[in-house]
Amino acid sequence: MNNTFLQACRGERTAYTPVWMMRQAGRYLPEYLKVRGTIPFLDLCKRSDLCVEVTLQPLRRFAMDAAILFSDILIPIEAMGAELSFHEGQGPIIANPCRDAEGVGRLKIADPEQDLPFVQETIRLLRRELDVPLIGFAGAPFTCATYLIEGGSSKVFYETKKMMFSQPGLFHRLMDKISETTIRALRAQAVAGAQALQLFDSWAGVLAPCDFEIFVLPYVRRILRKLGDLNVPLIYFANNGATLLDMSARTGANVLGIDWRVDIGDAIAKAGPMAVQGNLDPLALFLPAEELKERIGRLLHGARDACGHIFNLGHGIHQLTPPDQVRLAVDFVHELSAR
Repeated sequence: MNNTFLQACRGERTAYTPVWMMRQAGRYLPEYLKVRGTIPFLDLCKRSDLCVEVTLQPLRRFAMDAAILFSDILIPIEAMGAELSFHEGQGPIIANPCRDAEGVGRLKIADPEQDLPFVQETIRLLRRELDVPLIGFAGAPFTCATYLIEGGSSKVFYETKKMMFSQPGLFHRLMDKISETTIRALRAQAVAGAQALQLFDSWAGVLAPCDFEIFVLPYVRRILRKLGDLNVPLIYFANNGATLLDMSARTGANVLGIDWRVDIGDAIAKAGPMAVQGNLDPLALFLPAEELKERIGRLLHGARDACGHIFNLGHGIHQLTPPDQVRLAVDFVHELSAR
């Protein structure tokens, strides 16, 4: 078993910088598109055999140091009672958005064994196949709440912020329910065999720091505290979160995910004695080979003082990325960081 990723998460010395990439299993791979063409996305997420296949696809192509479970952050939200569907070009749609007390009241706290058994089965099957650690994940409560309130994706988050500011008690009740579901879902993933857990806060960066501190930070801290007995690394990633780094470092996470909008050296200085993960701009993968190598070298140099560093993108791989560019990036990281 290649445990370099786990060693870096724990701040241990590694022979080289480990690398994996968010959305490393997905639409930029022809083999994924072949699987995806046979089944709707939501059905794919509930087929353990196909989720195993898709999770393994990038591992067959690239020397990644970790695998990440193929699923979607809204799968537990559907289990809570959201009428979820995915539409090409539109992303997720929730037909029954939660914008009042009745909507929040009808949501249940999902039971992973009853409502999400396919997730745990995928993890158990993957552990038999993998020779690198497996990362489980969930959406952070605020990010999941935005989909529930808006009814899908948003640019301005009008309905979400309206509830936060005009009905804060209702917003906190919603966050309570999502947090409890998230705790249960992530615990079940770890029990099934996930060796690290990442909390994705894709939309946290739309908040002012003062609102993050009130409406987001307590719930992230609660989740990570409740999972602290699992003895697996806990990763928190707040996208577009340069202004939130000091608070993100106080969530109780073992590893802080960093997007590309901040210098990694500056982020490490703010994070203090904890491992970091990141933070190449996903579209930098389109650079010519020598420029990509130079960019990766600068990033690795910038991370030299980190307690531990996992190389990753600052967000997910773009669907039009040539797979050969991903291979180059992975190989450059290993070559340039080898001790």
